[in-house]
Amino acid sequence: MTDLLQGVRVIEFCHVAAGPFCGMLFADMGADVIKVESPDGDSMRQWPPLRNGFSENFASVNRNKRSVVLDLKSEAGKSAARALIRSADIVIENNRPGVMDRLGLGYASFREEKPDLIYCSISAFGQSGPRVNEGGFDLTIQALSGIMSVTGEPESAPVKCGVPVSDFSSGLYAAFAVMSLLHAVRQGRAQGQHIDIAMLGASLGIAALQTSEYFGSGRDPARLGSAHPRNAPYQAFRAADGYFVMAAGNQKLWRSVCEVIDRPNLFDDPRFATTALRAQNQAALCDLLEEIFADRSVASLIEAFTDVGVPCGPVNSYANALTDPQVEHMGWVRDVDLPSGERVKSFGSPIMMSGKSAEIRRGPPALGEHTDEVLREIGYAK
Repeated sequence: MTDLLQGVRVIEFCHVAAGPFCGMLFADMGADVIKVESPDGDSMRQWPPLRNGFSENFASVNRNKRSVVLDLKSEAGKSAARALIRSADIVIENNRPGVMDRLGLGYASFREEKPDLIYCSISAFGQSGPRVNEGGFDLTIQALSGIMSVTGEPESAPVKCGVPVSDFSSGLYAAFAVMSLLHAVRQGRAQGQHIDIAMLGASLGIAALQTSEYFGSGRDPARLGSAHPRNAPYQAFRAADGYFVMAAGNQKLWRSVCEVIDRPNLFDDPRFATTALRAQNQAALCDLLEEIFADRSVASLIEAFTDVGVPCGPVNSYANALTDPQVEHMGWVRDVDLPSGERVKSFGSPIMMSGKSAEIRRGPPALGEHTDEVLREIGYAK
């Protein structure tokens, strides 16, 4: 599976998270991903935790790539970058709109010369419009897109999702768009195009349930903590020694819950008779259930609900999540060699094909590690 994109060359003019994550998805599938960096390098190289000066955050989104250092402020650097783009099938960049055009490296500079070039730009707001000149980070896009308005407890201050969902959803949308166009180009049904991925659009795109709720009702979705606006019991509950989650999202599962807690009468309680009523009265339902759960441990409740098929689980830390028996069985945690020679743990590709996931062919590159090698390959003398 790791050679599915063998022979496809991707030039990545990206930094931090969204673009590098997109590039890594191609690299995991066997594409030759060449990361072009300034002499100072991707700023993420400085992010802790550092292992002998090498960032493990950087390593997590830059495996299987080669690094080339070019000074794009110099004519020699821009000339080398143009030569790299001419050798490419795909270009991805996540600079502010207009930066690549001013450098002579934008899509318009290559459209006529290389009509099959797939050029993908990831930015905060897209390549046109009233906010085109504004920058953005995951935090600001989570706020602007509405994600923070539905994250956290009902009476809490706005809270961002703990995972940078705006960055990584943008990378996923970009990879999907590029691969869709590559398929059409290879079949002769399309020419290359400039793909425009806005983090704001990606963040609204993954909020389909929330946007449809607003369009359908005219009301803003509210913060519900871990609860669900249309299902109950479907949230985190406090037990005697901590929290666990339970998702009993239909009548069959709700009956099973009533049986486990030995309260069969609740199934016919008019407040909780249907999924819609349980959602409407979920605060009362939560109070009632937590009173019952107060004398039982998380482990005993999870065992009981699992035995009758009710989806549930502990609220894991990452230490627990990464050592879950299922994670270990799937082999998702891999060893990665850093340029220093040290071997560290990293989460690999979760994509499985015929029982196998993508290999980590090479660790994250040292800054400029492959500059001479790559430029020789394209016949470009420094």
